[in-house]
Amino acid sequence: MTASKDQIKLNKLSKLKTTKKSSKSNNTNNTINSINSNKSKKSTIRNLVIILGDQLDASSAALNDFDPSLDAIWMAEVAEESTHITSSKQRTTLFLSAMRHFAAHLREQDWPVLYSELDAADNSGTLAGELTKTIQQHSPQQLIMAAPGDWRVLQSLRTVARDHQLAIDIRDDTHFFTTVREFMQHASNRKQLRLEFFYREMRQKTGILMDGVKPIGGKWNFDIENRSSFGKHGPGQLPQPTQFAPDAITQQVMRIVNQQFADHPGSNDTFAWPVTRNQALQALQSFIEQRLPSFGLYQDALWEGEVWLYHSHLSSALNLKLLNPKEVVSAAETAYTQGHAPLEAVEGFIRQLLGWREYVRGIYWMNMPDYQHSNAFNANGQLPDFFWTGDTNMACLRDAITQTLKHGYAHHIQRLMVTGLYTLLLGVNPKQVHEWYLGVYVDAVEWVELPNTIGMSQFADGGLMASKPYIASGKYIDRMSNHCKTCRFDPAQSTGENACPFTTLYWDYLSKHADTLAKNPRMLMQLKNLNRLSKEQKIAIHIQAEQHRATI
Repeated sequence: MTASKDQIKLNKLSKLKTTKKSSKSNNTNNTINSINSNKSKKSTIRNLVIILGDQLDASSAALNDFDPSLDAIWMAEVAEESTHITSSKQRTTLFLSAMRHFAAHLREQDWPVLYSELDAADNSGTLAGELTKTIQQHSPQQLIMAAPGDWRVLQSLRTVARDHQLAIDIRDDTHFFTTVREFMQHASNRKQLRLEFFYREMRQKTGILMDGVKPIGGKWNFDIENRSSFGKHGPGQLPQPTQFAPDAITQQVMRIVNQQFADHPGSNDTFAWPVTRNQALQALQSFIEQRLPSFGLYQDALWEGEVWLYHSHLSSALNLKLLNPKEVVSAAETAYTQGHAPLEAVEGFIRQLLGWREYVRGIYWMNMPDYQHSNAFNANGQLPDFFWTGDTNMACLRDAITQTLKHGYAHHIQRLMVTGLYTLLLGVNPKQVHEWYLGVYVDAVEWVELPNTIGMSQFADGGLMASKPYIASGKYIDRMSNHCKTCRFDPAQSTGENACPFTTLYWDYLSKHADTLAKNPRMLMQLKNLNRLSKEQKIAIHIQAEQHRATI
C-alpha cells in the first residue's frame, strides 16, 4: 500500500459523526445555557444519553437521532470505578483522559454535555449517585444508552431508572459483529460451547477471509503455524511501539490520579496510550504496516525485557470504543489481499477479534452474575504479595509483573502462560486472580477480562469456555523464551533446591486433580506422563510444592 493510499484510508477512518448545521443552532445554544445555568434552577430535557467510560464512540447507537436542541449527553468520572477493584494508576488515567478528550470533541460539535469530574467537591463517587443528581436537576423524560459491558453497571443504572420511574432505552452496542441474543441462539443448539465452531460460523456469516463457502487457504485456523520462539539469538531489531506523549488534558488527569489514588499500584511515568480516536487510528496503521507481518509467527514468543514485540497494542483503544473491530479486521484483511502480510498472521489476528472477542462476550452475558464466582477446582489460596511488587526470584514472573506495573500491559502469553499459569498451578482463588487482572491492565473491562481469566486462564468454570486447562511445566517457558537462562531455577527439575516452581506445581496439580482431569480426553497424554512417576516421586513433588506455597 503506498503512502498516499494509506493516508487516504486514515483520513476516511478518522471521520467522526458530526451534526449538521441548521436553523436549530439558536435552540442548541439555549439548551446549553439552560443546562449550564445555576443548579438551583431546573431545566427539562427530552433524552439524557448516558455515555460510559468504555463507550467513547461518536457513532454509538445511543446517539442515533440525537437532537442537541432537545437532548443532552451525560458522562461521569467516579471513584467507584477505580475502587470496586483496585485500579492501577495507568488504567484509571487512560479511562479518565479518554473520557475528557471525548467530551471535548462532543462540545466542539456544540452538543450539550453534562460531565461530572472526579475531583469536583460534590462528586458522590458513584455512577448511581451522579446520575441521580442529574435526573433530579434536569428531569429528563427518558434515558438512552448503549448496552454496558459490565453487568454490575447495568444493574446499577437500571435501578436508578426504576427508582425515578424513568424509561431506559438500552440499544445494541455496534462495536461487535454479533449481538448477545445471536450468541445465545448459537449456544442454545449445542451441548458444549467451543470457540472453533463459533469462529467458523462468524467467518461464514461475514465472508471475512472466505473464498465462497470455503476458507481462504483451505484451512480455518493457522494456529499451528503461529507458535515460533525467537530462538537463541533473540528477536533482533524490533519495530517501536506507537506511543503518544501526554497532552495538557492527560497531564491534568495524571495529577488527579496520583493524588486521589496515591496508594494504587503502578505508575504514570511511562503513560503513552492513545486517548483519542485519531491517535487510535495512528496506532492501527502503525501495527498494520510494521508489526502485523510478523505477528502470527511470534505471537506466543517471550523475551526478557521486551514489552511490546510484534503485538498490536490496540486492545485498550478497541475496548474504549475508539476503534471499531470491523475497521480493524478490514484493515488486516486488506493487508493480506494486497500482499503486505501473510495469511497465517492475518488469520491469527482476525481470529482474536472476530472469534475470541465475540465469544468471550457471549460467555460473559450468558452466565452472569454467577460466573464471577466460578471455582470448579475449589482453589482457595491467596494471591502472592509479589504480584503487587514484582519482587520474586522467578525470572519470568518478575519480568511479566514488573512490566505490567510499569506499563499496564502484558501480552496474551504472559497473561495466560506466565502469571495465569502460575496462579492456576498454585491454587489461588480465581476471583482474586480476576480482580488483579481487572485492576492492573489498561485494556481490562469486565466483559472481556472475566471470561478470559475465570474460563481460559484459571479453568475455574470447569470447561464451559475452554476445552482444557492450559497447564504446562517450566519447560514450556524455557522453550518459548530466554527467561530460564538467567533464572536460578531449572525448568527440568521438579524437586530439590534448584527445582522450577512451575515444574513442581505442574506435577502436583496433575496429581491432585487426576481423577477429575481423567474425564477430559485432551488431558490423557499429560496424565499418562504423570503415571510414569513413582509414588515416591509424587510424594516428594507434593512436599516441595507445599514448601513453595509456604514460602510465598
